[in-house]
Amino acid sequence: MSGARGSGADRSEPDGVRRLGIMGGTFDPIHLGHLVTAEQVRADLDLDEIVFVPAGNPWQKTREVTSAEDRYLMVVLATAPNRCFSVSRMEIDATGPTYTVDTLRQLRAALPDVALFFITGADAILSILTWRDAEECLALATFVAATRPGHDLSALQSTGLVERVQRVDVPALAISSTDVRQRFAAGRPVTYLIPQPVEEYVGKHGLYGTPASDLGVDSRLHGGHERA
Repeated sequence: MSGARGSGADRSEPDGVRRLGIMGGTFDPIHLGHLVTAEQVRADLDLDEIVFVPAGNPWQKTREVTSAEDRYLMVVLATAPNRCFSVSRMEIDATGPTYTVDTLRQLRAALPDVALFFITGADAILSILTWRDAEECLALATFVAATRPGHDLSALQSTGLVERVQRVDVPALAISSTDVRQRFAAGRPVTYLIPQPVEEYVGKHGLYGTPASDLGVDSRLHGGHERA
């Protein structure tokens, strides 16, 4: 799936090599900050496609996480309008805790000739050396730190990761999944923080402390956008 090319990307691969961005996360729920980040990275790094990979059973989360299927379907709804976005069930369908290194191994095995770019936030980049098989992760894909303009990443100096991570500045949107969940629970507005189809899905299924309703959103889940 190809999109418009960015003008300033540094392409180290030969011409014709497909460049795939990987956007992992719990997405509980997905919000506009996730989408803006993915599109900015796609444009700035000249990526052909961004695949969203919702976590199945994220090992680092200590709170109760919304069901994997609900989170997956919300990502499908949120990403459907962008032809350069797709969604994978890779981690959703996995058994047991899910680790980034396992996802990258599977993608590398399935796509040996594709350049992989793993997109994450600045805070996560600073903790990457605590991840399982961190060195292998860094070898399997180029890591991209999506940061706010002016964000200080000087701490990377002490980790030795400066030369191994690409930085992309993204618009500073003060949106978090935690805040969105709290807003739903408190009956506060979430409009313009998450895509409307996601808001409707949450209401229909009574997620995050909302009363279930009969909003008709299920038909949007069958457009052939999601990937096995």
